[in-house]
Amino acid sequence: MPKNVIHISDAEAANDFAAVLDRVTAGAEVIIERNSRPVAVVKQAEAPGGRLLSESIALAEAHAKELGYEPTMDADFAADVREIINRRNPRDLSAWD
Repeated sequence: MPKNVIHISDAEAANDFAAVLDRVTAGAEVIIERNSRPVAVVKQAEAPGGRLLSESIALAEAHAKELGYEPTMDADFAADVREIINRRNPRDLSAWD
């Protein structure tokens, strides 16, 4: 649990939400209350899992350097990936017009 827990009213949060986010960025957990009852908790988001594509590419390049050659994709796996790509439905952007 964070050391710095701040309780504020819903009116205070609504009047200056930027200040609430500043407090959260500084490490606080902000509990927003309505009529002295907690209704929301604002806290820092968890870091996203996984890795960036650029990190994956860098790892693959480093691995290829260690091996001394470029690994090749298994033919069956490559066919599966091609099939998945070919089955994708194009996005319908007509609603944006």
